[in-house]
Amino acid sequence: MTRSLDQVVTAAAAELMAATATNVIASCTRVLADVVDHLGVDFSFLRHNDHVIKATKLVAEWPIRDYIPDPDPIGVIYFSEADPIFRQAEYLKKPLIVRPEPDNDDYQRRIEEGRGVPSVSMACVPLLSGEITSGILGFIKIGDREWTTEEQNALQTIATLFAQLQARIAAEEQLQYLAEHDDLSGLLNRRALMAHLDDRLSDGRPGPVSVLFLDLDRLKTVNDYLGHNAGDQFIKMFAERLRAGTERPAVIARVGGDEFVVVPDGPMDVATAESFARRLQTWLQRRVVIDGEMLARTVSIGVAVGAPGHDTTSDLLRRADQAALSAKSTGGSKTAVFTTEMASQHAIRNDIELHLEGVIDEASSALVLHYLPEVDMRTGKVLGTEALVRWRHPTRGLLLPESFIGVAESINLAGKLGRLVMRSACADFARWRSRGTATDAILRVNVSPVQLVSDGFAATVDGTLAEFGLDGSAVCLEITESVVVQDIEATRHTLAALKEVGVRIAIDDFGTGYSVLTHLKSLPVDTVKIDRGFVRDLGANAGDLAIVRAILALADAFGLEVVAEGVETVAAAKTLLELGCPRAQGFMLSRPVDGAAMEALFRQGHIAVDALRDTSATPGRG
Repeated sequence: MTRSLDQVVTAAAAELMAATATNVIASCTRVLADVVDHLGVDFSFLRHNDHVIKATKLVAEWPIRDYIPDPDPIGVIYFSEADPIFRQAEYLKKPLIVRPEPDNDDYQRRIEEGRGVPSVSMACVPLLSGEITSGILGFIKIGDREWTTEEQNALQTIATLFAQLQARIAAEEQLQYLAEHDDLSGLLNRRALMAHLDDRLSDGRPGPVSVLFLDLDRLKTVNDYLGHNAGDQFIKMFAERLRAGTERPAVIARVGGDEFVVVPDGPMDVATAESFARRLQTWLQRRVVIDGEMLARTVSIGVAVGAPGHDTTSDLLRRADQAALSAKSTGGSKTAVFTTEMASQHAIRNDIELHLEGVIDEASSALVLHYLPEVDMRTGKVLGTEALVRWRHPTRGLLLPESFIGVAESINLAGKLGRLVMRSACADFARWRSRGTATDAILRVNVSPVQLVSDGFAATVDGTLAEFGLDGSAVCLEITESVVVQDIEATRHTLAALKEVGVRIAIDDFGTGYSVLTHLKSLPVDTVKIDRGFVRDLGANAGDLAIVRAILALADAFGLEVVAEGVETVAAAKTLLELGCPRAQGFMLSRPVDGAAMEALFRQGHIAVDALRDTSATPGRG
């Protein structure tokens, strides 16, 4: 039974609506074959226009040629080199009918020379996406043929279906690309990396599978002092350099703001992977030019190797991440291979997580406060102190905050721990003052991110001050720079409420890479504390010197007090004094001491700073 044109169009619609990115060519070919058969023509083609390279690309044809050369001479035809008919396909907006007539003798002659047929009749219908001609659908009959209005209308409908399919597949491919790629660097994202590693680590696949986990050292400093555009440009250039420096085929992914993963194709043992990582590290640390500035960031690389059928993706990535953290913790710009010792450190974390909540809930004496004095390096006067929590672990000895604060935050105990530290510090400070010491000093207490966004935090602080009879101006709450920008509106609201209570506010670890600069003017901040990473090598590192100068200039512009953290050398201390920054903390001045020793220091009033007497310090902020 002969089908009508409407039935052919309906069948085409059903076929193309069911097409996917994986079977689109086959579906298009079937539709072309069906239409060719119904119209009784000899050839058909579907082509898509690439307006970027100004060319038309063959997508499907019927009948399929017995032999398709490589390269295919009709696979990609540039409009500038095309015959007059094909050249019209670039901007064609309505059906084009070509029949053996004098007006197109040149085209007919080309056909005869190329295909050996004396003349053809052709109907070309554009694929339109809005005002854009996205392709062309063509049907050819050897010899002459009349194309009825009904046929032309049907072909236009089918062309519309092809255009819709083209747009849908392009959208699906774009969504798939976005789902698997990082939009800034163009590298694969974590999701795609996980899928790749799941496949590589499946039972029966060749191994070992090596993973390189790259963590850029202090990248966010670029964002803070050159702006986010510069930081984004650096990430893009780093990604390009990473591709160029990966000498063997590999999957490369960006899994965080400054974290990348490289998975070499094919089996690779740990020694080869470590050697590869060291070569890559050297390559990546070369300087690049961003907005006229020469920039170089070091990178810490962790290496781990897994066995297919034995190790999981999450295990392998965790090991590589732990190795990178180990490399970073030793100062960065290192390569580290995962070891069982790192696994032991992970076990320690699990132990801490298991017992920490009980210690906090019971306000156990196992949690003690030590205090880090704040000193005027010009005179040695003790200006204040920062409360630091310690944990006397029953089996692991005295644990410093970095051993358990991160765990507390990860299991939602940071708020409880913060309240306990604040009450204990205020109790000690009030007791010292009642005995006539620390009367003009300031107590600094660190605030966790959880506390800062908790409802009623300001009221809790107010109640604690009232409980111990302390004036708010004697207490300074310290928040890290990263916390400020996590939720700027909530931060602004909480800080405003704290200022009503009367306490002072300091931004801790200032300069470590989070963009607080745009908000600094609008936040009720009194003090910035220069991160120890910029102070430790001050006097020997020109880059750190430039950053510290910039921080001091910024603080001066906003009328902020500055405290330098991590003063460990005479050179750093003298440089700070020369820059006009006398307030400081650090092991050169005093290590953290227990409550009794801190009270004694307040009573004494001064710490010896004889080593700094020969400097000609510029008067600084008091």
